[in-house]
Amino acid sequence: DHARICGFIYLIYVYLCCHNIVNIFWCSQITFYEDRNFQGRSYETTQDCADMSSFLSRCHSCRVDSGCFMVYDRNNYMGNQYFMRRGEYPDYQRMGMGMNDCIRSCRMIPMHKGNFRMRIYERENFEGQMHEMMDDCDSIQERYRMSDCQSCNVMEGHWLMYEQPHYRGRQMYMKPGEYRSFSQMGMGGMRFMSMRRIMDNMSM
Repeated sequence: DHARICGFIYLIYVYLCCHNIVNIFWCSQITFYEDRNFQGRSYETTQDCADMSSFLSRCHSCRVDSGCFMVYDRNNYMGNQYFMRRGEYPDYQRMGMGMNDCIRSCRMIPMHKGNFRMRIYERENFEGQMHEMMDDCDSIQERYRMSDCQSCNVMEGHWLMYEQPHYRGRQMYMKPGEYRSFSQMGMGGMRFMSMRRIMDNMSM
């Protein structure tokens, strides 16, 4: 009967929560709106979108219902990047974007439950001074006496890298993988001076 089915579903939910599997079913979700203050046509997604123009002619506000996303001002996850955690962003100012910017693509960031580990290198192709990180660093200059970071190897977890110390300036999202040259990734001229882990409870 109905009560028995509801009870069974609840037991499944409890099991999934206890085993950290629930995120597979209750996934990240973001809604984009054509106009400010969540007005006009909308587009809701739980996954990556390489070209927003297929769904909206413009985007002036968004709402993150769950999880975290990166949004980009160019198609195919290119251009300036902006980190969006759960919350409401009624206009460009709240998104941290300039008036001339426009969201063109977005990427869902999986929530990592384990350890975090990344190696940063002073120069391209994993050369120069190297340091292994397992936690946030608000200034590589102060902690490691490094004046620049031009390549990295993300071994565990998902990270945000910032152009300035203390998590300020332009950002770049790093998922697990090898990054031999930031300049060849379209980040020429940028110096990354601080890094932080992307976690459920991170504050901005």
